[in-house]
Amino acid sequence: MSRKRWLALIAVAMLLVVSLVVNMATSVIFSNTSSFMDSMGQEWSEQIIETGDDFGGQIVVLELNGVIQDVGDGGIFAPTGYRHQMFLSQIDQAGKNPNVEGIIIRVNTPGGGVVESAEIHEKIVDVQETYDKPVYVSMGNMAASGGYYIAAPADKIIASPQTITGSIGVIMESINVTELAENYGVRVNTIKSGPYKDIMSATREMTDEDRAILQSLIDESYDEFVRIIAEGRNMTESEVRTIGDGRIYSGSQAMELDLVDELGSLDDTISMMQEQVGNFDVIKYEPHIGFPGFLSMSLKQLLGHDTGELATLERILATHRSPSLQYIYTE
Repeated sequence: MSRKRWLALIAVAMLLVVSLVVNMATSVIFSNTSSFMDSMGQEWSEQIIETGDDFGGQIVVLELNGVIQDVGDGGIFAPTGYRHQMFLSQIDQAGKNPNVEGIIIRVNTPGGGVVESAEIHEKIVDVQETYDKPVYVSMGNMAASGGYYIAAPADKIIASPQTITGSIGVIMESINVTELAENYGVRVNTIKSGPYKDIMSATREMTDEDRAILQSLIDESYDEFVRIIAEGRNMTESEVRTIGDGRIYSGSQAMELDLVDELGSLDDTISMMQEQVGNFDVIKYEPHIGFPGFLSMSLKQLLGHDTGELATLERILATHRSPSLQYIYTE
């Protein structure tokens, strides 16, 4: 390994230590400042992206970028990643705000966690039912699996012809290193309370009983996925299962299958919403950078723009790797 690589690894290790210290300190600070932020506003600002001719109302654009997982505020190298709790609160705010006449969610995601996707879906349905506000989904480069799950209840779904969507299904993965460990003389001693406590362990082969248990979980989540699409798109469950075999579709193909209502861009989606609710100002919720973001920007400037390897290493070291149920498209 080159000297440059060694220095980079040492830098990452030091930064992880600093990050832990900062997280401990800021957890205390932010617990005291949460009430301050509530009194001053939200964790984001409102940016006008298009001025309308009508007065007294707004159309809000919410952006969902990245994997749908509740991992806090992300690492020090990725301040702009998806922040689940903040996104949920943005939907809440747009719903409660009497000035907001319509909501557009710009989706660019391969999907993510089953629980997180369900939480977003519930928020969208709540806004529609409680506040009687239209919700449109504008699909970007990708709105697959969980990205489609959250789009299903929308009043209108608009995709680019080249959008990657579909991937309707559930997946759970793990790595088995049993043979590799045996080749290197590594033995794992496991003390467990029951035969399935170490299910999906990386250090033992999966049994037929293990697979049956896990398949039942997959089937249960898949049934829920099918139900959500059937209700949101006015399709039968049989129709959904026919096209919901995990394959991906282009935006054009999805429209032919009635998974998408229109083909177009975000600007087209905004125009469609204005035709329904009025030619109001269009605003976007922009997250505040905050201290973690400022720290990340400073580190990027210090280390240079090519921090991809460092970010990857940080995610590997800092992310909990336990298998979980996912509505996600994996390449």
